[in-house]
Amino acid sequence: MSKTVSLNRKVPAFSAEATGGQTIRLSDFTGQKLVLYFYPRDNTPGCTTEGQDFRDHYQAFRKAGCEILGVSRDSLASHEKFRDKQEFPFHLVSDPDEKLCELFDVMKWKNMYGKQVRGVERSTFLIDEKGKLRQQWRKVRVKGHAEEVLEAVRALDQAD
Repeated sequence: MSKTVSLNRKVPAFSAEATGGQTIRLSDFTGQKLVLYFYPRDNTPGCTTEGQDFRDHYQAFRKAGCEILGVSRDSLASHEKFRDKQEFPFHLVSDPDEKLCELFDVMKWKNMYGKQVRGVERSTFLIDEKGKLRQQWRKVRVKGHAEEVLEAVRALDQAD
């Protein structure tokens, strides 16, 4: 049985390839908050809007001591083009083997044009400075989502 994350528990260590030729590890973010948002595909309308919303609020997230990473199954080459085109200040993680997707349990069966397809369910996870999962959003609706996540990041500071 594969391990998956659960609220108020430490997120298991992971590493993954990301834009900028980096290998990103969860341990790289010790001491700061981290938002991991999973999205289905680069350059699609909802995914582009979601990324733009996180981009437009990025400075507020940084001010609150939080980094952002976008995650999908797309290739690094696709991610680099998407990131450059949209001017995302944060990195995108490539998860073609679905290791991170499985860890965060975001792979779901969906109906697309009458066919069952397995894909990424738009989901966001907030990890605190100690590596604990503090909040999760599943079946995300893009409109207003980045603002809601930012409020949760700020609320963590008040809770601590």
